[in-house]
Amino acid sequence: MKKILSLLLALSLLAATLVGCATPAADTGAEVSTLAATTTNVSTGKTTGETKVTAPKYVFLFIGDGMSYPQIQSTSDYLGALNDADYWQAEPSLDDNKGAKLDGPEYLNFMNFEAAGSAVTYDSNSFCPDSASTATSISTGHKTYSGTINMSEDYKTAYETIAEKVHEQLGMKVGVISSVNLNHATPAAFYAHQASRNDYYEIGLELIESGFEYFSGGGLLKPTGSDGKQADLYTLAEKAGYNVVKTQAEAEAVTADTGKAILVDEHLADGDAMAYELDRTEDMWSLADHVEKGIEVLDNDKGFFMMCEGGKIDWACHANDAASTIHDTQALADAVQVAIDFAEKHPTETLILVTGDHETGGLTIGFAGTDYDTYLNLLKSQKISFAKYDSDYVAKYKENKTSFADVCKDIEKLFGLKTQGEEGDKLVLTAYELAQLKTAYEKSINGKATGMDQQQEYVMYGTYEPLTVTITHILNNKSGVSFTSYSHTGLPVAVLAEGVNADVFNGYYDNTEIFNKLADMLAVK
Repeated sequence: MKKILSLLLALSLLAATLVGCATPAADTGAEVSTLAATTTNVSTGKTTGETKVTAPKYVFLFIGDGMSYPQIQSTSDYLGALNDADYWQAEPSLDDNKGAKLDGPEYLNFMNFEAAGSAVTYDSNSFCPDSASTATSISTGHKTYSGTINMSEDYKTAYETIAEKVHEQLGMKVGVISSVNLNHATPAAFYAHQASRNDYYEIGLELIESGFEYFSGGGLLKPTGSDGKQADLYTLAEKAGYNVVKTQAEAEAVTADTGKAILVDEHLADGDAMAYELDRTEDMWSLADHVEKGIEVLDNDKGFFMMCEGGKIDWACHANDAASTIHDTQALADAVQVAIDFAEKHPTETLILVTGDHETGGLTIGFAGTDYDTYLNLLKSQKISFAKYDSDYVAKYKENKTSFADVCKDIEKLFGLKTQGEEGDKLVLTAYELAQLKTAYEKSINGKATGMDQQQEYVMYGTYEPLTVTITHILNNKSGVSFTSYSHTGLPVAVLAEGVNADVFNGYYDNTEIFNKLADMLAVK
């Protein structure tokens, strides 16, 4: 085998020499790993030529759903703004900054990783892809249609995932964690094979059939099927040998000796997902807690592969809720810290990857209404996510026909926005903003027509509660932050790596290469 590989490498070098002065050939689209092109053999410590590559024993893959450079940077800028006493005094709009200087962002832990790459995210039918197709690219190295999980475009071929490969071929234990539903698109892409991401029950069956040792986070969608008449997925999981726990006390008691486990967060919120970090209280498990428990359950002599998704970054961006986006990005960084702490004890055996599947919302640091100024620390005024405001407040407003004046009192308490205040208070609503808020209130609470056409209404509200999304839009914009979409965008995502073979993730490449690089270094077929 080594002779064959050496011959192939020699032929490749010869071919490169012969065509060195010729016009470069067009990209054939062949799925060839960057790592594979530079090494002749990747295994546990075997040397080929001058290159020695060691396969990691422990692999952490963190995916911030909807997280690209804007989500990462806005979070670090926000933290920098909060802790900079000179922040506002250093505004570009001021004639006299009085010697104030902007300190800059506070880097998230993974922003300091030794390797930094970028991955292109398009799928088989869109430059603005969805989570099913992009997670498929990451987990299998194949492109497919939006909405499809680990299946070819003709739905005839199922692609084996990196998690399945290391589980079956290497005997590594596997954990899948998500702040949203465990049978949602991104986590499903590591164990399921379905033409439609909406086949939640079928995906749940594949979760059980996977035999993976640890699932943790949000609940299962449609656990008794779309018609509610199918055998309960949780019951089926228990019959298959899983310990299904739904309370925090039970989860804390789970150990490596417990066996295969499905941990459903006790404090499920919107969509049977975990609560937004902004809404989480100290007595509730964080995403980091789920990772910490996962390490405890999975650690063994053969190692493990863990995928952890910060899924509510995406949900917050869809709703254009910048504050919730920032807090859930912080929550992902906290989860990454657990892996970093583990890696410090296993420095020669651990690889940590942090990436996104795509960008959501077209988040931008900058807004036409604030010119070059930003006031990111205004986002601290928001005390509640858009989803919790909808469920705990807007629903009651509709039921009680709460007056606009009383609604404004809640808005000030929960979002900091004021109808009146001292001169220079940037949280005071302008006449324009107040008019926007009143129109949205009338549509949400009283069902009155806005006078806008359908297109204008969608631009203003998307598919979200008009009152709520108008509140977050106003606060975002006052802070110097804006969104361009309620959907995904075509931005590349960061790929940040630390540990064993981290350097191979440097560069600018297609998201399918994440799989290829992992498969090569782990020597799975």
